[in-house]
Amino acid sequence: MKVTKDMTIGELLMADRGAGMILMQNGMHCVGCPSAAGETLEEASMVHGMDCDKLVTELNAYLEQLEDAKKRDHNKLGREMELFTTVDVIGQGLPLFPPKGTKMIMKLQRWIEDLEDKEWGYVRTRTPLMAKSDLYKISGHWDHYKDGMFVLGDEETDKEVFALRPMTCPFQYYVYKNTQKSYRDLPYRMSETSTLFRSEDSGEMHGLTRVRQFTITEAHNVIRPDQTEEELSNCFNLAYYVLSVLGLEKDVTFRLSKWDPANKKKYLGDEHYWESTQEVLRKLLEEKQVPFVEADGEAAFYGPKIDIQAKNVYGKEDTMITIQLDCAIAENFDMYYVDQNGEKKRPYIIHRTSMGCYERTLAWLIEKYAGKFPTWLCPEQVRVLPISEKYADYAEQVRKALAKADVDVTVDNRSEKIGFKIREARMDRLPYMLVVGQQEEADGTVSVRSRFAGDEGVKPLDEFIAQITEEIRTKAIRKEEVEEEKK
Repeated sequence: MKVTKDMTIGELLMADRGAGMILMQNGMHCVGCPSAAGETLEEASMVHGMDCDKLVTELNAYLEQLEDAKKRDHNKLGREMELFTTVDVIGQGLPLFPPKGTKMIMKLQRWIEDLEDKEWGYVRTRTPLMAKSDLYKISGHWDHYKDGMFVLGDEETDKEVFALRPMTCPFQYYVYKNTQKSYRDLPYRMSETSTLFRSEDSGEMHGLTRVRQFTITEAHNVIRPDQTEEELSNCFNLAYYVLSVLGLEKDVTFRLSKWDPANKKKYLGDEHYWESTQEVLRKLLEEKQVPFVEADGEAAFYGPKIDIQAKNVYGKEDTMITIQLDCAIAENFDMYYVDQNGEKKRPYIIHRTSMGCYERTLAWLIEKYAGKFPTWLCPEQVRVLPISEKYADYAEQVRKALAKADVDVTVDNRSEKIGFKIREARMDRLPYMLVVGQQEEADGTVSVRSRFAGDEGVKPLDEFIAQITEEIRTKAIRKEEVEEEKK
């Protein structure tokens, strides 16, 4: 829809009620009056002393932005692309992931696990999905977080009551306690790909951004007090590196989440504890030279945190990554290390994620790239398109060679014209299409078409394999240089 001067206010509001806010921001405060509905924008502008041209420009920009948001909305686009779905009989906030969405999450998971374990010094753990209420009473979650948990059993009648875990931390503490640690063993960085459960209100759930079951890259770094600043800095650097690789580093904001001094009963520790720990995180953000806001009442009950925030296409903000400083909970679990004098000392704990939960990250990526993901993340990276069935054997040879190089590749052997196959592959947002026919078979080549540059010419198969595997290995983000083909 294109807004013009002669459009009535009633017609505009029928098309989109949100446009009324723009009218009000420009000085038209009687938008809801029945008499205003029949006025054109030009007439209303004259009455209210507004610049009609400026108003029309703002309205068209708003509607264009809204249309783009609708196209990018992960809840719509992700389903269309068969990345995820939900089923009423299974339940709200419990997404299903078909093969394409599963493959994307697997790629993210394998990357993060290898990154943490091989390059950042983490050890991997595996812990239960539930525990007795006793565990959560020790940690404090039973008192501070019980309403957000799925409780299995009745405290009044059952000998044992269990709950599905909403977090991993108390489980990993017992991994730490499994063997005695000395000061030389710290920092001890435990990471886990954890499936968690949270009892979200039905009205809060939306697509993949807020669900009742999710999987997260969660870690707990047990440290000596003198290691605090360096380890927090490393956690921040890892998170920022992950954002940079995904191409999301410019789309985030930073928040220092603090306690609420007016509601001290919600938190462990006294005022000095909170002021000192908050200052540590504030200093870190200042040193990293990132702009940040401070928010009272957003801290975990055991400590303050740095929250890395992002907005969806409609402007709603969610927490994507968190780094929390906890100098209190080790006491509850009798966690200690032996110092150089042979004395037992309480460690500090950093609760952190390197990427956040996979579901929310996938939603973010869908909206960021409008489904046109970097090649390394695509569930289908290459589609081989034989010109006719006569070249099916060569197409299969090409597929096998690419698959051997760990490229996700398929063959379109349908009896369709090649132009149709190419157009459909483009509509499927594929990075690469390889057209093969008589000449390609004879020469051992492929005719390369890409989402990025269109026709890239004929290349030896080995050359193309080297090119795409390097692109995947480096996780490069190629920019598109051709206009998207219209449906």
